[in-house]
Amino acid sequence: MAQNDVYKAAAEPENLDQPAPFYERVKIIIKTNIHSGLWPVNYRVPSESELVNQFGYSRMTINRALRELTAEGLLVRMQGIGTFVAEVRGQSALLEINNIADEIASRGHRHHARVLELTQVYADAQQAMAFNLPKGSRLFHSLICHYENGVPVMLEDRLVNSLIVPDYFQQDFTRITPNAYLSSIAPIVEGEHIIEAVNVPREECAYLEIDEHTPCLQVNRRTWTGRQNKKIVTSVRLVYPGSRYRLEGSMHK
Repeated sequence: MAQNDVYKAAAEPENLDQPAPFYERVKIIIKTNIHSGLWPVNYRVPSESELVNQFGYSRMTINRALRELTAEGLLVRMQGIGTFVAEVRGQSALLEINNIADEIASRGHRHHARVLELTQVYADAQQAMAFNLPKGSRLFHSLICHYENGVPVMLEDRLVNSLIVPDYFQQDFTRITPNAYLSSIAPIVEGEHIIEAVNVPREECAYLEIDEHTPCLQVNRRTWTGRQNKKIVTSVRLVYPGSRYRLEGSMHK
């Protein structure tokens, strides 16, 4: 298919009949091309001049549409090279404890999980301190990679208090996420977060399908249950490739 014909082949956007500024109409058509799969990840978008010819709008209008789509994370613009369709990049609220499967579904995308490891361990000194348990206490360990539309977006490395959640191993974590299961068994009353930028080990890079120099965002989280006698349920390390995910937060007075 010729580059100049790609816009014409897109599915007709349903909301183009509604009044909208010209730059919004351009955005709607480009989004339709992307979401329909006509423009896949890393596809080179027609140049501003080509889009001016296709749409018949001014260069300023086209430029604004591309800038806004870039700010929204749908496009990546590379100086002197061109504009490309960005990789899938989800987002999560900064300090909320959300179910990643629900987040992905809310964007109209498909979630699936791959269970890499499901074992029991006996707490070393550091783990025992993290859970306020005696050294040697039994913990459950799970390592799960989460995917959005087939692209790995989060590696979940979790330890669970076996005294609070004895049936953890009996769950199918390809059907229910640990977050959803734990929230139903031991509702969270308190959480603690530590967020940092990291480079992850080679093995974890392979799981996430990234190279060893890709910056990642790591969230270390502990959560408690029980209002009268609070106990630590889980300690989890969440790793997000920086190019595919972002965390958002807001502050109100």
